[in-house]
Amino acid sequence: MSHITFIVMAFLSLTVYGQKDTFKGYKIEGDSVVFTFDVRDYSKFTQEYTGQILEFEDFDIENVVVAGEFNLWSRDHWKMNKVADHIYQLKKSIADFTDAFSYEFKFVINNAYWAEPSKRDPNITKAIKNGKKLSGIYNLKMYTAHPSKDGNAHFKLQGYTKAKKVILAGSFNKWHESLFKMKKASDGWELTLQMKPDVYQYRFIVDGHWMEDPHNPNKTPNEYGEYNSVIDIKEYTAFKLRGYTNAKKVILAGSFNDWNEHKYEMRKMDYGWKYVVPLSGGKHHYKFIVDGKWITDPNNDVREYDGKGNINSVCMVK
Repeated sequence: MSHITFIVMAFLSLTVYGQKDTFKGYKIEGDSVVFTFDVRDYSKFTQEYTGQILEFEDFDIENVVVAGEFNLWSRDHWKMNKVADHIYQLKKSIADFTDAFSYEFKFVINNAYWAEPSKRDPNITKAIKNGKKLSGIYNLKMYTAHPSKDGNAHFKLQGYTKAKKVILAGSFNKWHESLFKMKKASDGWELTLQMKPDVYQYRFIVDGHWMEDPHNPNKTPNEYGEYNSVIDIKEYTAFKLRGYTNAKKVILAGSFNDWNEHKYEMRKMDYGWKYVVPLSGGKHHYKFIVDGKWITDPNNDVREYDGKGNINSVCMVK
């Protein structure tokens, strides 16, 4: 997609969230996940196939690998680098993961032994792989939203000033009942999130009581005979048509404006034409109308048929 001229790929496709962005076994650094294996945190490890348990002090470490759901539990693909006498690390871009809410992973020694943590940790659980129980599984928690004072979505619940705790739960955090605690304000409760473009459902939990947002008329029925509030997060997307500087008028038309032939009149620039429009997450089809003639985007080679014999340019907002 290196030739696409509109600006949409600001890489909001995945956001990692944790308590202070740090958990045992990994930490967050910008747009990367850094896995960290400290030998001193482990006392034993188990042979994957035989179940034989060995003491760490009796074992010579040749290599350490991160194995998890994200790489099909491979014992050799994600090899860690030794950065100190007792510490191994591996830095991976968020782009190496999909939009899952959580992953399970473990550290593998010498491509055959599962490392067993010395102490019980809140984000370590038990799992079963190929019918075998694996202890010491870490949870890599990923969500499509995270709290940020400069975020693009501000949630506010007016009133309820006597409540002790208010939680924001929704499809963006898998309806987690404690993750996003709202902050008390003079007239209620509020919380600002950074969210990727998409349509989300949410509710407030006021001292354990679930409720819709009373000030948001946009809502949808849920399975409990009540309503979930709905928010549509949009990304400002700049469409550019380079050239055609002699044209008198250029219109942007697409699935996002019902292919209106007059509504989005583009602005003439030194390089050509430009129009900025907020779009919801997902796929959008579009074309330019240059002095009445419909054309696809010549600088975007991503195109699709619309099922009616027409070919349209494609814009993906993530």
